[in-house]
Amino acid sequence: MTNYLEFEKPLAEIEGKAEELRAMARSSEGMDVSKEAKALDTKAAQMLKDLYKDLTPWRKCQVARHPDRPHTQDYIEELFTDYTPLAGDRNFADDMAVMGGLARLNDRPVMVIGHEKGTDTKTRIEHNFGMARPEGYRKAIRLMELASRFNVPIITLVDTPGAYPGKGAEERGQSEAIARSTEMCLKVRVPLVSVIVGEGGSGGAVAFATANRVAMLEHSIYSVISPEGCASILWKDAEKMREAAEALRLTAQDLKTLGVIDRIIPEPLGGAQRDRDATIQSVGREIDSMLAELIDLSPEKLVQDRRKRFLEMGSNGLAA
Repeated sequence: MTNYLEFEKPLAEIEGKAEELRAMARSSEGMDVSKEAKALDTKAAQMLKDLYKDLTPWRKCQVARHPDRPHTQDYIEELFTDYTPLAGDRNFADDMAVMGGLARLNDRPVMVIGHEKGTDTKTRIEHNFGMARPEGYRKAIRLMELASRFNVPIITLVDTPGAYPGKGAEERGQSEAIARSTEMCLKVRVPLVSVIVGEGGSGGAVAFATANRVAMLEHSIYSVISPEGCASILWKDAEKMREAAEALRLTAQDLKTLGVIDRIIPEPLGGAQRDRDATIQSVGREIDSMLAELIDLSPEKLVQDRRKRFLEMGSNGLAA
């Protein structure tokens, strides 16, 4: 069953009518509705094209949060072989919002780390909706350190509203864990590539995305704060999230112009959720391409390249 976003409701009506016609034909022998259904399909296809032709930043936020978009677990299952999950931070607990482990990508050993939101009510609660606690970031630090020690490239997949802001997380040093994870990204002596596959929220995303190369799916978002959070602070009204989304310049297109990311990965018409397999394969090709650019660089050059990239961000004046 297709989950439609708020702005897709007119499309839902047309596609629903087409499906009703086909259901009637299946239950009534001799009824031919192929012509009517085909006309509705054509109308729906054009409407889908029109809806996605020029999405506003707020609509891109909605698409980036779509529950049917591929998640980290989907990418791991489809793109990687010999995946061996590694759990725990060796200090407090295993955070299910962060998953990672050793695997192979096109027969190349890699370390893959990513946020996982879950796919239904039970798993979303289990994975805390992709909002990592300190032990999640400390797990990531441990895995990145392990990859650096054994000269294994690191791939991070970012999809989080932000780090978990709960009392327990703050008591266990949330901000320090995020800072240490960001620091480890800058220190590792192996290629590090990152893809924003859904939401890239605040420091929770930066802690994984301080990479040599950063790519974003076409309708994903990456920002210092959510539009709702920004609206609550600036206007004391979360309902002004549309204005906040415009001001934050959180789309892949804006961030490519600003030099925050390196490349944009096109999505199928209607978003990643409309063709999950095609999206996953596109991300896989982009990861392979980014690694190919880095694989022959020396450890010193990799660290230098990464640090220079972030120190020079915004120096071209575009950020103003």
